[in-house]
Amino acid sequence: MSTTLLRGGRIHTPSTMDATAMLIRDGVIEWIGSAEPPADDLVDLNGALVTPAFVDAHVHSTGAGLLRTGLDLTRCASLAELLDRVRDRARPGELIWGHGWDETTWPERRPPTRAELDEASRGGAVYLSRIDVHSAVITTALVRPEVRTLAGWSDTGPVSRAAHHAVRSAFLASITPEQRRAAQREFLRHAASMGVAAVHECAGPDISGADDLADLLALDGDLPEVVAYWGAREAGLPPGARGLAGDLFVDGALGSRTAALCAPYTDAPHTAGALYLRAEQIAGHVVACTRAGIQAGFHVIGDAAVAAVVDGFAQAAEAVGVDALRAARHRLEHLEMVDAEQAARLGGWGVVGSVQPLFDAAWGGRTGMYAQRLGPDRGSALNPFAHLAAAGVVLALGSDCPVTPVDPWGAVRAAVHHRTEGFGLSAPDAFAAHTVGGWYAAGLDGGRLEVGAPATYAVWDAGRFPLLDTSDAPLPVCLRTVRAGRTIYDRESE
Repeated sequence: MSTTLLRGGRIHTPSTMDATAMLIRDGVIEWIGSAEPPADDLVDLNGALVTPAFVDAHVHSTGAGLLRTGLDLTRCASLAELLDRVRDRARPGELIWGHGWDETTWPERRPPTRAELDEASRGGAVYLSRIDVHSAVITTALVRPEVRTLAGWSDTGPVSRAAHHAVRSAFLASITPEQRRAAQREFLRHAASMGVAAVHECAGPDISGADDLADLLALDGDLPEVVAYWGAREAGLPPGARGLAGDLFVDGALGSRTAALCAPYTDAPHTAGALYLRAEQIAGHVVACTRAGIQAGFHVIGDAAVAAVVDGFAQAAEAVGVDALRAARHRLEHLEMVDAEQAARLGGWGVVGSVQPLFDAAWGGRTGMYAQRLGPDRGSALNPFAHLAAAGVVLALGSDCPVTPVDPWGAVRAAVHHRTEGFGLSAPDAFAAHTVGGWYAAGLDGGRLEVGAPATYAVWDAGRFPLLDTSDAPLPVCLRTVRAGRTIYDRESE
């Protein structure tokens, strides 16, 4: 049995920040302290910070990987720039996958029309998803007659709802298995370079497909662990999936105006979004999963969707009992428009909140996208992390990549420096939600550096810890990521 001693650094443990060394034996932490016991291998940290590795509790690996090799529109500053970038990328017979446009930040304040995209692509096949991935603009080359009859279809602008799911599925089917696996591996390697040792893949029939999930779970090599969820009700649990959860849609997204609201959108009074599941359907799914001993979960954003989920869980509690619900650790993704009473009820049922602080950083406050869609009062009342935690909802932080980037320290900072006063977490609580919370959300224990725990950690170039005193302080840079004693990223070798 071999041993490795990390020495000369700062070891972040649950009880102290005074430790400077850590001894690892065969992938397990054997000792933490300030002395230097003998070891087979010595690793000089040179003052670096060692913390538990992060867990990203909500990702879409293939889409995130394709963003790194496709047309990245996340920093596109205008409609005109988007069209120029499509013109530059267009090649005869080549499919273009793009993601990340957000018309709320553009001077034109509108997405491209199909005619404009046809002209820019010279008639090619183009799929460009909005930043929230709940709508997309496509070219005429991707239009199929059967899609025109589906909810969310538009003859001129973005497609959403069922029409978008159909178009997205068809486009993903055109990608070869080799391209798909390359995109997945590219994303996981990038996640490891950000200090992430595990990701929760939110797959499903309307998101990625069974072949996509099977390929992802079959990847080998030194990569982050993949905890898989399948967002479906009727289908059985796919091999390797942990639960029928993740993006099982109760509603859509605020940016695409498909999140289900109790009152209409301020900037589109003709609609209050889309509610895809009723309380009775939610209850049936939770009851079936609880009795089967697996996690259930839902994508839920708007206040009408949250109300349906709370009603559904209340019905489920009557059927199976509160203790059974708590033991199952059912989870809710996003959970943005939730009030104090709803939070208290969810906390009582042991529900986990899988939340994304970078959403608030990008769109929160009284002037961001949320406020544009909902008005300043409603728009600044989203993502009340502190209230959820106080109500007993265990939080697990994630990115929803490619919606926001894998940036765990940025997410921790965004959770601390919430755009709405009183909604943010303390730095220790935010860090725990991105480490311990991520493992807990998967029904597992982890996220601490302590004797007997797996040696899953990250090494950081960091001046101070936690470097979160201000919202613009420099963040740590990952030097190495280790999963159960195996190095999955090393900055020097990269």
